[in-house]
Amino acid sequence: MQELKHVIPSVQWTSCLPQVSNSSTYLPTLAALRLGNALALCGALCGMISALVLIVDIAALWWLMLVPAVIALLCLWLIPAQVRALRYALAETDFVIRRGVINRSLTMVPYGRIQYVDIHQGPVLRFMGIATIKLSTASAQTDATLSGVSVADAVGLRDVLAERGSAELMGL
Repeated sequence: MQELKHVIPSVQWTSCLPQVSNSSTYLPTLAALRLGNALALCGALCGMISALVLIVDIAALWWLMLVPAVIALLCLWLIPAQVRALRYALAETDFVIRRGVINRSLTMVPYGRIQYVDIHQGPVLRFMGIATIKLSTASAQTDATLSGVSVADAVGLRDVLAERGSAELMGL
C-alpha cells in the first residue's frame, strides 16, 4: 500500500478493525465471515470432486482435491490481509476508501456529491455487530461501500458524512 498511502498524505487513515489488545491472535468479524464463506465453498468443492470420482470410478482423479486445498490455503492468507488493508479517511473535501492487497484501489467521494448514506445490516452482520456503509451519489461511478465497520462507528460516520455533505452542498 505504499503508493496509495502517499496519494493523500495529510489524512488520518482509520482501520475498520476494532482496537484490541492482543491483535496477533484476534480474527476480525469481517475476516471470519469471509473465511467461513470461502472455506464452506472449498468444502462443497471437495464434496463435488468426491462424488465425481466415485461416480466415474477413476481413482487417479483424487489429485483434483489439491485444487480446493490450494484455494483454502490462499484464502487463509488473503482474506485476513484484505480485511487489514481496508481503511477509510475523512479528507478535507473527500471521503476516501482504500482497499486491496493484490488489486489495490482508492475511492474518493467528494462530500458535495453524497446524496445519502445507507447503513446495511443483514441478520448475519447484525449478529456479528458489524455493518456496511453505502454512499450513493448522482453518478453511479462514484458510489462506494465500506464493509465490516462496527455499528457505532457506522452511525457516527453516517452523521459526519451527512453533515459534511450538507455543508459542502450549501457552499459553507
